[in-house]
Amino acid sequence: MSDAKADSTADGGESTFTVIVAALANLGIAVAKAVAGLISGSSAMLSEAAHSVADTVTEVMLLTALKRSEKPADEDHPLGYGPERYIWAMLASIATFVGGAVFSVYDGVHTLITGEELGNPLISYIVLGVAFLLEGYSLRTGVKQVRREASRLRVPDTYYLRHTPDTAVKAVVMEDSAALVGLLLAAGGLLGGQLTGSGVWDGVASCLIGLLLVYVAWVLGRSNAQLLIGRPLPASMRAGVREELLSVPHIVDVLELTTLIQGPAEILIAAKIDFRDMATAEEVEWACEEAEAQLRERFPSVQRVYLDPTPGPEQRRRRRQQEHPGL
Repeated sequence: MSDAKADSTADGGESTFTVIVAALANLGIAVAKAVAGLISGSSAMLSEAAHSVADTVTEVMLLTALKRSEKPADEDHPLGYGPERYIWAMLASIATFVGGAVFSVYDGVHTLITGEELGNPLISYIVLGVAFLLEGYSLRTGVKQVRREASRLRVPDTYYLRHTPDTAVKAVVMEDSAALVGLLLAAGGLLGGQLTGSGVWDGVASCLIGLLLVYVAWVLGRSNAQLLIGRPLPASMRAGVREELLSVPHIVDVLELTTLIQGPAEILIAAKIDFRDMATAEEVEWACEEAEAQLRERFPSVQRVYLDPTPGPEQRRRRRQQEHPGL
C-alpha cells in the first residue's frame, strides 16, 4: 500500500472513531433530554432534545459519507467516490437545520405566545449536567484530531478547522461546541423561569438555541457546497506544486495549473507543461515520472497527477511565423 493510501486510510479511521463517539453520546443525551423536557415542561429542554436528535441523525449520515467515499475507483467512477462524502455531509447539515433549528425556533415562539406551565426543573438540571460532560468528552475527541492534523500540516488549529476538507470532523467539532453553548442556554432558561415564574426565559432560550443551529447548519452547508462545486488547494500549496514542477529537469515553465480537492486525503493535480525544446520523448516521459514522485513525496495526499506537454509562448510565436511568414 502506498504512503498516500495509508495516510488516507488512517485519516478515515480516525474520523470514523470521532463520529461514532459523537453519535453514541448524542443518542443517549437525546433520550434523557426528551424525558426531562416532558417532566419539567421546559421548551428549552425539548429544543435541546431536538438538537441532540438532529446531531445523532447528522452523525449517522456522516458515517454513511465516510463509508461510501472509501469505495475504490472503478470503470463507472474513474476518479473514485471521494466527493460522495460531501453529498451526505450536505444532507447532514440540512438535517441539523430542519430537525434542530426549525423545531427549536418554532417551540420557542410558541412558548412566548402561549406561555408554559413549569414543572420541577431538578431532573432537567441533572440531565444538563450529565449531557455537558458527555458532549465535552465528544468535543475533546474531535479537538484532539484537529490538533494532530494541524500539527502534522504545520498550520494553526483554527486555520485547519476553517479550511479542512474533512467535513466530518469539522461537523463534530462545530456541533459539539454548539451543543455545549445550547446546554448553557437551556440551563439559563430554566433558571430564569425558576426565579421569575415566567416561561418567557425558557422560550427565549429555545429561540437562541434554534438560531445557534441555523448558524452551524449554514457554515457546514457552505463548506460542503464549496467542496462539491470544486475547491482548489490553498494558494501556498499551489505555489509549492509549481515549485516542485519547476525543479524537475527538462521542465521550463508551468503554463496552466489546476488543482482539485476530492477528499480529505485525495488531491488531483493537472498541469500544462512547457518542456525544454531539445528534450527527447524519453526525457519528457521520465521528467513526468519524476515530477509525480516529487509531488507525492511533498504532498502525501496527492492521488492523481496529469501533465500535458504544451508548447510555450515563444514556440507558438515561432510556429506562427513559419506558417505566416508575411505577418
